[in-house]
Parts: sequence; structure tokens; C-alpha cells
Amino acid sequence: MTVSITDVAEATGVSASTVSRALRGRPGVSEEMRARIVAAAAELGYTASRSASSLASGRTYTIGVVVPYVGRWFFGTVLDSAETVFSAAGYDVLLYNLGSPEARKRFFTKLPIRKRVDAVLSLLIPDLEEAAALRSLGVPLATTVGGARPGFTMVGIDDRGGAESAVRHLVNLGHRRIGMISGASEPLHWTTPLDRRQGYLDVLADAGIEPDPALEADGGYTVEGGERAMTELLALRHPPTAVFAQSDEMAMGALRALRRHRLRVPEDVSVVGFDDHELSEVVGLTTVAQPVAAQGREAARLLLAWLDGPDAGPPPPVEMPIRFVLRETTAPPHTGRQR
Repeated sequence: MTVSITDVAEATGVSASTVSRALRGRPGVSEEMRARIVAAAAELGYTASRSASSLASGRTYTIGVVVPYVGRWFFGTVLDSAETVFSAAGYDVLLYNLGSPEARKRFFTKLPIRKRVDAVLSLLIPDLEEAAALRSLGVPLATTVGGARPGFTMVGIDDRGGAESAVRHLVNLGHRRIGMISGASEPLHWTTPLDRRQGYLDVLADAGIEPDPALEADGGYTVEGGERAMTELLALRHPPTAVFAQSDEMAMGALRALRRHRLRVPEDVSVVGFDDHELSEVVGLTTVAQPVAAQGREAARLLLAWLDGPDAGPPPPVEMPIRFVLRETTAPPHTGRQR
């Protein structure tokens, strides 16, 4: 049985026109109501009819999504939440997974997405030439990672401020020798590792702590990388009493390395992550929470709104709220280990 827009309206107790505005990202609908309508449309299996609309508008009713690692939690979560919004508004998703430098170069050289999509959601940070290539498509562009780019609408968070809150928590507990597990910005042009590192350095400077390059290790934003980086830090002559991991996945790897070395958390070493991964509460990880799924939904909403008002240009950037979540992996440094 075909589900109509009227069915969604009845399920949510609003008018069909309100449902239409919500699903197309138009203004005049509260975010709470928009979320309810999107959820109801997904549950009922409603999708807008595209045949008549496509003939009238010339649109493909397809959104291109470009990701560096579709299998990683952050990108998968953003993609899933954005796709829900696109689907409810009657759009399909055309996915390009550019996990290798070769795949990335091939994509931006050939631009197979041209004339096949109405808009692009980029979950990677394009360099100047790549950004120019995407702008040449002449379609609305959005991103959820890194800083602002000309011609893109941006949905993101304050990475630097989030890192500051994590490291300040460790300083306030009395830690002086604080390590950091990060990820390199190359070759994906990420600004996130740089911004979070700067937050780490800013807090150390404010506390009068001289930064020690030996206390920084590359974890590659993976659990395995975090375990390897924590092992490197533990091999130092003077290992850290606390560690800030730039992602929860790396923090989980650090916890595994500490357990393997028979060190207690937080009695021997404190650990703070970043993201609030879906498993972070399970392992009791103190972290900085960012609304990952909400960023995907908001980016999708902004793209749909831009499609409905193309002459207005890209919507202004949106900074989503973050919060510090205190759990069980941090404590004051153990007597005799404070330095």
C-alpha cells in the first residue's frame, strides 16, 4: 500500500504542507517537529513522488555523497542520518568512497558525478583544486568536516574548544605530564587534527607546562592505531600520567594497551577521548561529546533548503554544540607519578 504525505501528516498531527516544508528543509518548522516528521516518514516508508517533480524541474533527485572512509563510525553515522533526511524528501544517494589517494585523484580528475546529482555532501576536506572542481559542478555543496570553504555550506563543531575542555580537565586534576594521541592531517587535508592539537597546546601554555614533542603519538584515528600510540608513550623513560586522545576510537585503543601492560585506569593513567562514540559509555570513557548524527541531518537539511532557494547562495555555517562528559577514566595523578 502506497504511503502518502497525508499519512505522514496524520501520524505527526500536522498539515501536509508542514510535512512538505519539513522534508524539503524549508523554514517555518521547529527542529523538534522536523525530527519527528523525518522519523515518521522513515518509519512509514514514505518517499516523495519524483517522476512528476523531475519532469517539471529537470532535477535528478539524487544527492552525491563523497566520503574518505565509509566504514568508520563517524562517517558512517553522518551518512546514515543524512540519507534518512534525503530519502524522506524523495532523493536517492550516490556514494563515492575515496579511501585511497588513487581513488581520490581519479574521482577529482574525471568528476563522474557531473550531471548526475543535484547537490553534493562532502565528508572529506577538499584542497583548493578539489574544491574548485566541486564548485564547477554548479550545484549546492555542503560539508561536515574541517573549516569553511568558499561556495560550501558548513556544519561542524568547535574542535579546538573541545580539545581545550578535555585537556583543561586533566590539568585541573593535577596532571602535568599529559600525552596526546592524534592523527595526521595528510593526505586527507583534515584540519581536525590540527585544531585539536592547538587546543591541547593552548591549555598547556595557559598552565605553564612546557610541551614535550615526545608525548605526542600518531594513532591514525583507529582503535589499532590508538593502541600502538599508547604503547609508544608507555615506552618513554617518563611516560605520561594522563592522555588526551583526539578520538574515542583511539582512546579505546589506548585503554586496551594500558590493560595489556597491567596498568589501571584511572589510578595509574587517566584517559580522555573525543566524539562520544556509541561504545564510549560502555567502557566508561570520559570524553567530549559531539552530535554526529545531528550534523548529518543538519547538513542534509541545509542542502535541501539551498536547492529550493538557489539564488540565495549557500546558507551560513552552523556550529553544533559540544559538551564534556565525565565518566570513569580520569582521576588525579597517583602519588609518585605526578611530574
